[in-house]
Amino acid sequence: MTTTQDRPHATATTVPATDNPVLRVPPADPAAAAAYFAASLAFHADVSDVAAAFKVHREQGGELGFQLVDSRSTPSWDQAHVPGAIHLPTALVPEQAERLLDKSVPVVTYCWGPGCNGATRSALALARLGYQVKEMLGGIEYWIREGFEVETWQGSEQRAEADPLTAPTDSDDCGC
Repeated sequence: MTTTQDRPHATATTVPATDNPVLRVPPADPAAAAAYFAASLAFHADVSDVAAAFKVHREQGGELGFQLVDSRSTPSWDQAHVPGAIHLPTALVPEQAERLLDKSVPVVTYCWGPGCNGATRSALALARLGYQVKEMLGGIEYWIREGFEVETWQGSEQRAEADPLTAPTDSDDCGC
């Protein structure tokens, strides 16, 4: 059992692990945790990293290194999408992926947001076709909330500022 002396921000009371809902199932050992989190990063990218890669690509040229796929419907795509993304709705992956995507370049998929598994389904379909694939965590929702530009049927749009609950307001770097 840990005491408050072991944790600088703990409350004055000590709760046995069995009574603590967070610790009812104990944390994994460090080696297992490292393997899990390394694997997670092999499957996921976040919107800030995708945006940073696009920015470097725009400023320095060269290869982007991945293909960004919006897996949503056409009306959703028209409403707003990430500039530079390829529109490939999940249902059309089996018949259109080979025509639209280069198998030698990794793919990053996105959909609406954290409450939607469309990007996951699209990533699964692409992986089954032999593509290297990652999912962009947060989808278009967090792309917009973090203040990045989108394309719409009316042209380009960008929020005046990022949502302070999702991105730093005083820096381009969240520090993570």
